[in-house]
Amino acid sequence: MATTHVKRAFKYRFYPTDAQAAELSRTFGCVRKVYNMALAARTEAWARQERVNYNQTSAMLTAWKKTEELAYLNEVSSVPLQQVLRHLQTAFADFFGKRAKYPRFKTRKKSRRSAEYTTSAFKYRDGRLTLAKMDAPLAIVWSRLLPEGAQPSTVTVSQDGAGRWFVSLLCEDATVKALPPVPTAVGIDVGLTHLATLSTGEKIANPRHERRDRARLALAQRRLAKKAKGDGANRAKARRKVAKIHARIADRRRDHLHKLTTRLVRENQTLVIEDLTVRNMVKNRSLARAIGDAAWAEFRSMLEYKARWCGRTVVAVDRWFPSSLLCSNCGALAGRLPPNVRVWTCARCGATHDRDVNAARILLAAGLAVTACGAGVRPQRSTPGGRPAVKQEIPRREP
Repeated sequence: MATTHVKRAFKYRFYPTDAQAAELSRTFGCVRKVYNMALAARTEAWARQERVNYNQTSAMLTAWKKTEELAYLNEVSSVPLQQVLRHLQTAFADFFGKRAKYPRFKTRKKSRRSAEYTTSAFKYRDGRLTLAKMDAPLAIVWSRLLPEGAQPSTVTVSQDGAGRWFVSLLCEDATVKALPPVPTAVGIDVGLTHLATLSTGEKIANPRHERRDRARLALAQRRLAKKAKGDGANRAKARRKVAKIHARIADRRRDHLHKLTTRLVRENQTLVIEDLTVRNMVKNRSLARAIGDAAWAEFRSMLEYKARWCGRTVVAVDRWFPSSLLCSNCGALAGRLPPNVRVWTCARCGATHDRDVNAARILLAAGLAVTACGAGVRPQRSTPGGRPAVKQEIPRREP
């Protein structure tokens, strides 16, 4: 059985001492300050039609530390400051490559509080992790062990809006083994009434985690809105209550998606999904909340990386492919079907279809055609703009 070497981040919760929390908070503030100053410098240079790279911003950081106004940057580890400059360089590379928007400035209230340490700024030995500028190791709750013999290459410390502290250790995991091949394949049609409908006819209910806590969340948000604006303790306390509810919702959603995607990958060799543009779909104000709660993008992301690890294949069918309009019995193309029509009858063969199950079966047929004939397979009618009907994502495996 082939073994796949993958980079995996193992995330744990930890409980810092007061001194460690103060040091990390200072580090977060310095990281945010350096990022914003470097972004401002690069933006000004961009306005002058000049480009500033990482090496130049690194030299700027050295100069900033020598000034009296920014001398406090010397009080924290220099590694997270250098790392945030590398992250900014990556953000600009994505912008110039048209993969992302222009980088935005970090704010104290909204931006993620995190700092990244490389091997020169931490010590990991016998299950004890000690960061630079700290005398004692972090009190980590080891909910699972790291792979045997694994040594972290980077460590990222973060604090969420609910005040919880997390540490993420990036390791190379050589224990991931490809699963033995299985003869089964499945088409997956995602939705809102049911989170996923499989070509086997199985319908997986949508837990609607956000809806279950909507009343509690609305109450907490109303109480927060009544607090005086500013940095008062009462407002901070109310904000943490709102953040805790959001964290509870996100944790339950992620746990459910992990269990579901792991089962699907283990049971099927080929998984066929629809290439939905969730970013555009959430612009519909009537459905944005429900789509966000369903987390289709996260569902697909989990399927893809777990398939790569396990030696499975994920096939993404183009969103313009008429999976809901094709009869899975005879292949006839139906007319326009409004979204509220969940059951329809084929005019050619008379077969009655459940809309979601039929779509999953059509997706499966298109995906199997790709694996058999290649990505040149097209639907019965041309898609707008001449785009290919399906595209395949092939897992990368190492012997």
